[in-house]
Amino acid sequence: MDQQVDVVVVGGGSTGCGVVRDLARRGLDAVLVEKGNLTHGTTGRMHGLLHSGGRYAVSDQKSARECIEENRVLRDIAGHCVEETGGLFVKRPEDSEEYFQEKLEGCRACDIPVEVIDGEEARRREPYLARDVEKAIALPDGAVDPFRLCVANAADAREHGARIETHAPVTDVLVEDGEIVGVEVEHETGPGKRVHREPGTTEEIRARHVVNATGAWAGNVGEMAGVDVEVRPSKGVMTVMNTRQVDTVVNRCRPKGDADIIVPHETACILGTTDEEVDDPEDYPEEEWEVDLMIETLSELVPALKDARTLRSFWGVRPLYEPPGTGTEDPTDITRDYFLLDHGDRDDLPGMTTIVGGKLTTYRMMAESISDHVCDALDHEATCDTADAPLPGSENPARMDELMDDFGLRSPVARRSGQRLGSRADDVLDEYDPNPVVCECEGVTRAEVQDAIGEAGSDLNAVRLRTRASMGNCQGGFCSHRIAAELAQEYPEPVVRDAEDELYQERWKGQRHALWGRQLSQAMLNHLLHATTMNRDGDPANADGEVDFGAFDAGAGGSGVTDEGAGAAAADGGRAADDATADGGIDGDR
Repeated sequence: MDQQVDVVVVGGGSTGCGVVRDLARRGLDAVLVEKGNLTHGTTGRMHGLLHSGGRYAVSDQKSARECIEENRVLRDIAGHCVEETGGLFVKRPEDSEEYFQEKLEGCRACDIPVEVIDGEEARRREPYLARDVEKAIALPDGAVDPFRLCVANAADAREHGARIETHAPVTDVLVEDGEIVGVEVEHETGPGKRVHREPGTTEEIRARHVVNATGAWAGNVGEMAGVDVEVRPSKGVMTVMNTRQVDTVVNRCRPKGDADIIVPHETACILGTTDEEVDDPEDYPEEEWEVDLMIETLSELVPALKDARTLRSFWGVRPLYEPPGTGTEDPTDITRDYFLLDHGDRDDLPGMTTIVGGKLTTYRMMAESISDHVCDALDHEATCDTADAPLPGSENPARMDELMDDFGLRSPVARRSGQRLGSRADDVLDEYDPNPVVCECEGVTRAEVQDAIGEAGSDLNAVRLRTRASMGNCQGGFCSHRIAAELAQEYPEPVVRDAEDELYQERWKGQRHALWGRQLSQAMLNHLLHATTMNRDGDPANADGEVDFGAFDAGAGGSGVTDEGAGAAAADGGRAADDATADGGIDGDR
């Protein structure tokens, strides 16, 4: 049976999740549809900087002012998603003094709190900074967990009556009598909960208004409706290191350029980024030189990066947009501001609004803007409260310290578990006894995994987004089978196998550009554990009742590690057992 609602929001990134939360809290009947997991697109593939506005204080002061305003809001409403690292814009001898002063004055003009410190003080705060760093501007940058943030927004929306539908790509935008009246979605097969419709079926969701919040994919949705949304996707690479070489966000104080930021996250650091325009947000080259550039260039700021272990790399696509006729050629010159496109006014096709551009830091402000617009279009009177209402898990910051004491959260594992759960720790951690650690790298316990399974079902990648399980140094090598085993109480064995395979393969994807040195040894060790010891590259149990002994010699096809990779690991000195195991259980990555 097809559904009639007030609003359909297309896109489950930070903006879409923020919009559906805002609309639901205003009393509208809203549905969010997302073709993959939440954060499937740009939001899940970014460096997680909580902007102070400093990066835009010279080139785009409007965006800079929005960033510092929302930086303060997110610290209040999403405390369990934010780490208050602080930030530094550092100057090396070859960097322009004139630009340093421009940056300083720009920050002050945008009401961004700043402090100038000398090189000695900068190295006192961050001992691994290069010895020739002359001085720095300190300002309130931070790190935000985009996965936790989106899940919290979606959870709050659902608590206020919204429907959140993942793995449901839009296949058509419904147009009748010159007006958009909804969307058609296809419910994909796969792991996880499918509580609204059966996998493999299609559904028409008819709505009084459609919000296109698909970011770099906004043009695709626009094309289905017959309108042009000229997004200019720009790709950027992020490279994840296995430890926190810095505890502060470190920026290079120079005009636009590649490889100019290091963002600490949990147990890792993320190096970024490049800015290269692409034609298709789904299909673009992921090139080795981009990864090399991150390490070589940022080693000028933090020399220890040269010898550090690289865990994985991933690419994201920015949803940059400029009004027609602007004519900017370099994507680094395109504004990071956001734009609201009313297709009734612009294209004489009422019923849909597109929002493009912007940044994760300003997602809530963007959501408020488009929700105001939708309420006006629907003649619905309601005010926005999302700047003041805490997200689930952040309701009572003072309670966090109490919970640390209540549960004896003094060990690193227990403390990190409590910090991830925020004010929900009381309910989740009190549920399971005993509560062993399932993922050592990230300190994720059974209670957290089971809590996430309750939300995500058998979709272990959705469990990963909620807990960080499998995102550490071993990249799922030591823990993916344990996480999958937590499904066995509720799901049949074939579902558990498929869920583990999907999780393990997703973790493999990002390692392909990091297979050298100790990370290559780790990858080979993971291959030996899974493909050889567990025989997952050719399990005779899958042979329709006939044991295929040849499967035991099938090679590395199941894990993605080739024979050449195996040889390279051996050539690396046979350190797999020593190095990979030695640091596989203590550090982590994104």
